[in-house]
Amino acid sequence: MKNAEQIFPIYKVEHDSLLSMQGDLSIAFEVQLPELFTLSNDEYLAFHQSWVKAIKLLPKNSIFHKQDRFVETNYQASFSEQTFLSHASERFFHERPYLAHRCHIILTKRPENFKPVISAASSLMRKHLAPAISTDEGQFSDFMDSAGQFKRIMEDSGLVKLRRLNDEELAGTLLTPGLLEQYCFLLNPEDPPELKDIHLKDELRIGDKRCQLYTLAEPEDLPALCGPRITYDPYSTDKTKFSTGFASPVGALLNCDHIYNQYLFIEDSAKTLKKLEAKKLRLQSLSAYSRENAIGRDATQEFLHEVISQQRLPVKAHFNILAWTDNKEKLKEVKNKVSSALAQLDAQPKQETDGAPQIWWAGLPGNSGNFPLNDTFDTFVEQAACFFNLETNYHSSLSPCGIRLGDRLSGKPLHVDLSDEPMKNGITTNRNKFILGPSGSGKSFFTNHLLRSYYEQGAHIVLVDVGHSYEGLCEFVDGYYFTYSEDNPISFNPFYVGEGDTLDTEKRESIKAMILALWKKEDEGVLRSEYIAISDALYHYYGSEPESACFNSFYEFLKGPFYETMKQSKVKDQYFDIDNLLFVLSPYYKGGEYDFLLNARENLDLLQHRFIVFELDNIKDHPILFPVVTLIIMETFVSKMRKLPKDVRKVILIEEAWKAIAREGMAEYIRYLWKTVRKHFGEPLVVTQDVEDVLNSPIIKQAIINNSDCKILLDQRKYQNDFPKIQQLLGITDKETALIMSMNRANDERYKYKEVFISLNGQLSRVYRTEVSREEYWTYTTESAEKAKVKAYKKKYGDIRKAIAVIVQEEQQSKNNAA
Repeated sequence: MKNAEQIFPIYKVEHDSLLSMQGDLSIAFEVQLPELFTLSNDEYLAFHQSWVKAIKLLPKNSIFHKQDRFVETNYQASFSEQTFLSHASERFFHERPYLAHRCHIILTKRPENFKPVISAASSLMRKHLAPAISTDEGQFSDFMDSAGQFKRIMEDSGLVKLRRLNDEELAGTLLTPGLLEQYCFLLNPEDPPELKDIHLKDELRIGDKRCQLYTLAEPEDLPALCGPRITYDPYSTDKTKFSTGFASPVGALLNCDHIYNQYLFIEDSAKTLKKLEAKKLRLQSLSAYSRENAIGRDATQEFLHEVISQQRLPVKAHFNILAWTDNKEKLKEVKNKVSSALAQLDAQPKQETDGAPQIWWAGLPGNSGNFPLNDTFDTFVEQAACFFNLETNYHSSLSPCGIRLGDRLSGKPLHVDLSDEPMKNGITTNRNKFILGPSGSGKSFFTNHLLRSYYEQGAHIVLVDVGHSYEGLCEFVDGYYFTYSEDNPISFNPFYVGEGDTLDTEKRESIKAMILALWKKEDEGVLRSEYIAISDALYHYYGSEPESACFNSFYEFLKGPFYETMKQSKVKDQYFDIDNLLFVLSPYYKGGEYDFLLNARENLDLLQHRFIVFELDNIKDHPILFPVVTLIIMETFVSKMRKLPKDVRKVILIEEAWKAIAREGMAEYIRYLWKTVRKHFGEPLVVTQDVEDVLNSPIIKQAIINNSDCKILLDQRKYQNDFPKIQQLLGITDKETALIMSMNRANDERYKYKEVFISLNGQLSRVYRTEVSREEYWTYTTESAEKAKVKAYKKKYGDIRKAIAVIVQEEQQSKNNAA
């Protein structure tokens, strides 16, 4: 039994550095790696080259130690959320297991006169440690310069960020464990400091955690081939190969508590070559006695030849996995997982027993100089860097704006900002969004989820829907739902000017556009005189201060005072056919076929209402109603865009409303909207499920796709053969195509969800889970029977929240009874 203080190899922590008892000087960086499943083949190659360049800058007699720690953790909900659905979502994800990851790089500079350590001579086995070897300021400064260059090269790749740890983060405080303490006692950063017994005899045990150590230290155990990337079969198709890092199977894809240590020992190249030359001569003299000696001689010769001819940097390397569990029954399962992960690399798993304590001890940050070099192998930086873990978990955004989506691997909830943060970081130049997903792909769920998130964050939302996809959400947020039926036809009052509002130019222009749309066919031209006459009529109509502004009073003004004015000025017949105008507009006047449409008496002021749905299913093919209604909808949104405060988000979503977009006048409006809405803190979204709409509509291509920096696609497997056309049209890269085709190919059977692909201007592409609580499901559902059930329960209980809560409770009781 030894006291840790007697043998602890770190002498001091100061100047944000570690000084070992042997005089080794170390600094540590916290590393932010790229997110898992987000890099392309080319990016893996570039990332690999960055590692190689950076490591070659390190001075001789230095050690590169990369330590990736993966710990099984549960998501802890925050129940401070006030809304019904947010609270339900937090409760749904509470204690969802996931693998938390932290990565550190420890750079160590050994003294010039260091003595290599072998297993039997580790400091763990010594009674007395060597005295500290002091280092002068010059050596310290030189090492800091090399470390700074290393950091610069890595960050210049654009794929990683490094942050140097300070004294408190290395040594810890009375309240938080430092890096040294976290490693020794397998603690998490948020755990309180805690001392644990460490058992080395018979097995490696830290407190109640039983550890297993697996190493890659012998050349014969290594894979025959290695590279920066491998193909990840679960997400690949016959046409697309999905890439992941070569070492990912022992990193984020190894689902157990473990630490993956990666060591490179950079020695004096001249001395290394001299040793290898001596080894080659020795093998040459023995080659006649054994074929193995002859093979070893040839291998050493090739190694030396490559060093000289290709300017390779020879290093000694070692990789190991320390896995643990606090459940003795699961020890075999952990062994199987680690062995299987190493087998995926085509490596031979080797479990360390006798040398495990010494190797574990050398893994202490700052103690890599105490690593037994007989457990390393000779290789080049290029090959060794292939074994680095290159990826980490998805990150959550700190932005107040965004949507809750799930981590692809575990389903851990993430906050994802698709609008403000990308613009702030220069990734996108607008907030426009284009959503494409076939029927059944989860498109309605995603858009409902997105709009609900925006609503709860204070946005004003206008929806143009065909298919009643948002009826449930509209009812839930107590919004206005405009729809057409024979007994309750849709009605508006575009002439209404709200209290405190003014008749501005935008309002006048929208009314003119509506009157002209009612009067003229799409292929009929509008004379300048006709436009001026209608403009003049509106000016005098509002100048007369009508008691109740609506279409009826405007029509009476046209056929009364304005008609007389036209008649007296002798303009009526020659330049402006007012009789024709009155005749064409008569169906909208009282007693006419459409007298309901423009004379509404309620819901007049839509400016302050934050959630408005215009459901056009019953009139989408109507040649009269549909064009007028769409113009009124656009006037509603433009009014919000112009009059609401600049810091209020304005969202318009057009779902399957292609008849409106196909109209020439509407196309111009769409172009205008998509180009200018950004200036008013607005977000237009277009949703479609039909590929033909995308391929055949020039409006979508020119006005929408080209001006939408955020493209969202759902499951496209049914269009796999036609996808090259879509890829070209949307400007999707090969990397993004592989991501799109990987969606829903290896979903976790324990959870019910659909995946969604999001591309931000082609620069940032991710696949997320759209997974919601049962309360959210019943709010968003578009199934007729389920919507009917929600309506029936609402009628019974008087409140939609109570109705949904009861449905979910009954669902849970039924599940418990079945179990």
